[in-house]
Amino acid sequence: MTFTRMDESTAEQWLEIGARTAENQGRVADRLLMLLRSLAEITDGFGTDQLTHCLQTATLAEEAGADDEVIFAALLHDVGKAISVPNHPAIAAEMIRPYVRSEVYEMIRVHQDFQGRHYYAHFGGDPDAREKHRSALTAEQFDLAAHFADDWDQLAFDPAYPTLPLEHFEPLVRRITVSARM
Repeated sequence: MTFTRMDESTAEQWLEIGARTAENQGRVADRLLMLLRSLAEITDGFGTDQLTHCLQTATLAEEAGADDEVIFAALLHDVGKAISVPNHPAIAAEMIRPYVRSEVYEMIRVHQDFQGRHYYAHFGGDPDAREKHRSALTAEQFDLAAHFADDWDQLAFDPAYPTLPLEHFEPLVRRITVSARM
């Protein structure tokens, strides 16, 4: 039941593809966890590797009582660095988009500019870069992104911080990615 051109496919073939895709939805969690593990190889001059940073960010979010989607996003916020550092927020945001509500997606999409308050000036950048997003985001999205960047993300570089392991978050990743929002 294969085709070589989509414009020659049938509804029956797409029903089969849809069924197979649904059967294999579990691989999403496996792939996300694999990418997270690969961040252990990336330090880029920080005091922790990027996996530890992501785990600390998620630990801080969980300890603060954040909801599951925010904790999931905090864990995966820098997973795009496994592919590319300069546009990692957009990569991570698109990866989690089918599984989280819009304000959580936006929190990750803009997190670098929000975190920039704490370091952009060191590069001659605008520490108020988050303000360029104010008109495009709702107040709730803006406030959540600021909370994420200021209270969790920018604090999560401490090698001595008691950080929850990836295995602690694995059930959450599996539960959230079991089905996509359309």
